[in-house]
Amino acid sequence: MRSGAKVAVIGGIFAVVAGGVGCGGYNLFNGLTGSGDGPGTTAEATTKKTGPPSADEIETTAKDFLAAWAAGKGPEAAQLTNNAADAEPLLTGYSEQAHVSDAVITPGPAVGAKVPFTVKATVAYAGKSKPWTYDSELTVVRGLTTGRALVDWQPAVVHPKLTKGASLTTAEASAAPIKAVDRNGVELTKEKYPSLGPVLDALRDKYGDKAGGTPGIELAITSADAGVPDQSLLTLTKGKEGRLPTYLDAKVQAAAEQTVKKYAKASVVAVEPSTGRIRAVANNPAGGYNTALQGGQAPGSTMKIVTAAMMLDKGLVNGPDSPVECPPTVDWERKFHNLEDFSIPNATLQRAFARSCNTAFIKPVKPLGNAAGTALGDTARKYFGIGLEWQTGVVTRDGSVPESTGSETAASYIGQGRIQMNALNMASISATVKGGAFKQPLIVPLALDGREPATAQPLPAGMAQTLRQLMGAATRGEGTAAAAMASVGGDKGAKTGSAEVDGQGDSNSWFTGYADDLAAAAVVDSGGHGGKAAGQVVAQVLRAG
Repeated sequence: MRSGAKVAVIGGIFAVVAGGVGCGGYNLFNGLTGSGDGPGTTAEATTKKTGPPSADEIETTAKDFLAAWAAGKGPEAAQLTNNAADAEPLLTGYSEQAHVSDAVITPGPAVGAKVPFTVKATVAYAGKSKPWTYDSELTVVRGLTTGRALVDWQPAVVHPKLTKGASLTTAEASAAPIKAVDRNGVELTKEKYPSLGPVLDALRDKYGDKAGGTPGIELAITSADAGVPDQSLLTLTKGKEGRLPTYLDAKVQAAAEQTVKKYAKASVVAVEPSTGRIRAVANNPAGGYNTALQGGQAPGSTMKIVTAAMMLDKGLVNGPDSPVECPPTVDWERKFHNLEDFSIPNATLQRAFARSCNTAFIKPVKPLGNAAGTALGDTARKYFGIGLEWQTGVVTRDGSVPESTGSETAASYIGQGRIQMNALNMASISATVKGGAFKQPLIVPLALDGREPATAQPLPAGMAQTLRQLMGAATRGEGTAAAAMASVGGDKGAKTGSAEVDGQGDSNSWFTGYADDLAAAAVVDSGGHGGKAAGQVVAQVLRAG
């Protein structure tokens, strides 16, 4: 406890308030609820309890923990959790590192074993102070070794945005604040565009000193990982903003933000084919891990765009009218199926692509022999820039098509196996088809820091024309993307995908497409068929552009 401070309990509220009672007066912490079962006491239960904590235990444990924390007794509060070693630094740092004082913590009614609470406090540093209020929650569990009721330790107990390895710090900001603007000069803020939170934090961390601003004093979430930008929670003094131009488009961003909210977990990215400039990035949930730019999942049949390019490059097919076989199943160490085992007699490459025939994109690859395990990855890198360490301006995951063997090779040609993609990667693949060449995606100008973009070979003219024809066919007639793209005008093309995930009931929904000079891709977890969920997301973004 701070010298000259005391704990007050008023109507269930625990507060650290100014006072003249010294720390050594008496142990008010145990006196709050009459509990004598804390660490180091002699009132240990003679019988180890089992089963879920009772309502009384939940209430008592929550009150004791919140009181100790509010009083600045980090070590004692940590001992009331099931992981004191991890809990103590954060709880102690709350006052010593984050400079939080005068904390008033108000617990709400328990919901089962969960206890919500509200924190009202003051953050003070270098002669500046500001009130700070937020909500969080804790869960009470039965200790595995002691049988005692304990707080289940998670960093999010201290603040809902805290994660493992992060801490709260109040100090001069590590980077100057920025005023990020879109391609038309419209200001971009986290409040208006929540999905841009991680992007704006990253841009500030990387370019704050180049944008002409000066740092202020802030309470922020900081990470031990130097590559993770600070996340500002409270500004005590603003500092001076520097203006940072981006290639984002506020109109397209707003549409992207709106449409991903229709699904529990979804992401979308829009890219300009002629330049590679990123027009929008959106995730739901927003503000946390940037799945759209940094995620990695099997992309399902959207990968058939790259498979078709490989087949053309290797001479396995010659154009959209090339005959291919589309039987219900094909064997490659195991049996691969079409959806509901459909088949297409006398199929062409264009019709097989439009209807997303799996077997037509596996069977022709067999003559490649051992080279089949590397051919797809080679094509992805050579023409689409996949895996080439893109320099977008923020951290991104740039796709992975690893070498494969056996049945995994067959799976990779239909976007399964160990292939890892995200919405940015698939939007770029569509943009490459539409523009005829890979333009590495960019969120800010290269001139800001002189970084060198990744490069790839242009698509051969015949290949580019064939791929555009295939993707166009998928948006018409019996094409799997026809319904989703019906409301989208212009010169358009698309590809649907669904990817099975172990332990997940419904497959992930994937969709990528373009219309005129805008390409987009989306993934909706457990969304099922690509056209039904992800297709709706992409269509709304393309219409906005």
